[in-house]
Amino acid sequence: MLSCDICGETVTSEPDMKAHLIVHMEDDVICPFCKLSGVSYDEMCFHIETAHFEQNELERNIERINSVQYGTSDNRTNSTLQCRMEVNSSIHSACASNHPKILAQSLPKEGSLKHKGFHSENVTESRKFLKSKEKQSDLTKIKGSIYETMYSPPECPFCGKIEDCSQDMETHVKTKHTNLLDTPLEGMDRVQCSRDLELAQQLQQEEDRKRRSEESRQEMEEFRKLQRQYGLDNSGGYKQQQLRNMEIEVNRGKMHPSEFHRRKADMMESLAIGIDDGKTKTSGIMEALYRYYQNAATDVRRVWLSTVVDHFHSSFGDKGWGCGYRNFQMLLSSLLQNDAYGDCLKDMSVPCIPKIQSMIEDAWKEGFDPQGASQLNNRLQGTKAWIGACEVYTLLTSLRIKCRIIDFHKSTGPLGTHPRLFEWILNYYSSEREGSPKVVCTSKPPIYLQHQGHSRTIVGIEERKNRTLCLLIFDPGWPSRDMQKFLKQDMEASSLKQLRKFVGNLKHKQYQIVAVEGVLSSEEKIETSFSSLYS
Repeated sequence: MLSCDICGETVTSEPDMKAHLIVHMEDDVICPFCKLSGVSYDEMCFHIETAHFEQNELERNIERINSVQYGTSDNRTNSTLQCRMEVNSSIHSACASNHPKILAQSLPKEGSLKHKGFHSENVTESRKFLKSKEKQSDLTKIKGSIYETMYSPPECPFCGKIEDCSQDMETHVKTKHTNLLDTPLEGMDRVQCSRDLELAQQLQQEEDRKRRSEESRQEMEEFRKLQRQYGLDNSGGYKQQQLRNMEIEVNRGKMHPSEFHRRKADMMESLAIGIDDGKTKTSGIMEALYRYYQNAATDVRRVWLSTVVDHFHSSFGDKGWGCGYRNFQMLLSSLLQNDAYGDCLKDMSVPCIPKIQSMIEDAWKEGFDPQGASQLNNRLQGTKAWIGACEVYTLLTSLRIKCRIIDFHKSTGPLGTHPRLFEWILNYYSSEREGSPKVVCTSKPPIYLQHQGHSRTIVGIEERKNRTLCLLIFDPGWPSRDMQKFLKQDMEASSLKQLRKFVGNLKHKQYQIVAVEGVLSSEEKIETSFSSLYS
């Protein structure tokens, strides 16, 4: 009688014990790769061969088959059974971490079983009559059967030759069938292939054409938008816009036809002589500010004012694009009233906007700012092109006015503020501190202030009792009626709210200023032009 070491059941013969052991293995068989269980041994083999072909370690299993140490009976089925037991043992060993009971009971006990059952007297006697050739033959057949099931060697698609691995097959095809690989298609296959290729090329070309067309359309639209924004859309300049807007006012009933013709005549005369007609100018504001700070402004510790400045605002002809020109007029009006600049501005008056455009074009021709000239197509007259700090600097330098551009390209304070800009302007004006009076009328010209989309003119700076700073600014967007209130004798503090700009009021990302510093000699002007040309 033989006893099962796993469940303790007893059987009468060795074949019955082997059949009984298969029941245990089929019940406990688990996939060593994905932990699948609950299937029969044959079903598990099929699962591993199909789902885990590349992961299955074929050579290890074959080596295990070759290392079988026990014999078989005359019945070939028993040999196959023992081989299957050995393979299944390797599968169980791969799952040992998840099924320790199986490992502990199946593998060690199997050794014990082999000792008790397979090494019994009957088995020992039967092994003596086995021939070694039969054993080797059976094992070779089993090995070949499993190998063929687990691995299918590559076959040549041209001659049918079978190689051991894909690398050898690739070498075989490249060396033996090169002519077949390079042979072109013939007949209908070649015609069909040519048609498919032609159709694919046509579709690709059509797609590329549509894409380029859309990109070109978008670029053109963006370019036209920029042209309109910066006044380069060939829609006319100052003169055309002035006449057009006055006609609109007449059609709306806001302007009498006689007023239209009178203004048109004045405009034509101003354009002819190149001098501003003064209809947008307000004078006397700086004097009024001096009187106010002398008699009031108890919250101000000290204030510095620039030299006399006239305020100029936009008109029908330059509304929406003329702020740079108007700020230049303000700056020039101050320089014309300053004796220090009398030699370089001799016999000059505040020019009209078309004249300013002509003067900038002349400066370009002298070699100033070639890059800026190129960006504006070397043309300003007859356009509504914006100008900024570079054009103002170019024009002043061409008039022998010494100046420089200072960039404040990033904020230097909390919440996007620019306290260093305020400090620089304070140092610019407060260099003249003699006597330390409350109101200091300096000899410094105003400062041109530029930021994205607009420009203004700085005419002074306050130092408050709490040590905070406040700029005094003229904006060309303010009409004359708003500026007239500063000329009143009883000007109130609330009126200055329009002029005052604290640190928290200037929060643009970048600022540029143009500060006048004196007069250039003729040699310095030529040198500045030369350096600008080759910078």
